[in-house]
Amino acid sequence: MNTPVIGVLALQGDVREHLIALAAADAVARPVRRPEELAEVDGLVIPGGESTTISKLAELFGLAEPLREHIRNGLPVYGSCAGLIMLADKILDPRSGQETFGGIDMIVRRNAFGRQNESFEATVEVAGVGGVEGVFIRAPWVESVGAAAEVLAEHDGHIVAVRQGSALATSFHPELTGDHRVHELFVEMVREKHTAGSR
Repeated sequence: MNTPVIGVLALQGDVREHLIALAAADAVARPVRRPEELAEVDGLVIPGGESTTISKLAELFGLAEPLREHIRNGLPVYGSCAGLIMLADKILDPRSGQETFGGIDMIVRRNAFGRQNESFEATVEVAGVGGVEGVFIRAPWVESVGAAAEVLAEHDGHIVAVRQGSALATSFHPELTGDHRVHELFVEMVREKHTAGSR
């Protein structure tokens, strides 16, 4: 599998930017809005946006439970900002009725770095990637991780990038910078999963 097909959950958020970044990272990128489209992708990106809205729309479109099942069964997933929240097994301060997809044994705090007007950019050292420019917009951080999760980056003493098996999550938005190395890391994770599964 040289060119994996990777979907971007296209319910809300910066979908277009992820599609562009994935294409630049040598993947075939396509939007995913329906359960049947999940079966056609080798990996999935959950974009930044508003996690409560993504949660509600996923339920509305009949995607929430199929997504949870695919993630449980090992579908490679990458979540940025709101996507990180959606991949957490637990949210410290969930909105009423908010559900996640799960997949990473971590506890997250929504809007932990502040409101929209407190958004910022900072260089973040990501293990296996190097220094990347992180765009933090109403960003969450990870309060704690379980034994199976690996911390890839911290900023100002807070965890901002985590990997667990075939799941990757960042508090920041690499898709907004033109630096595609985080997406390249995820594309490589998808390739590795496919190679391991075909043995």
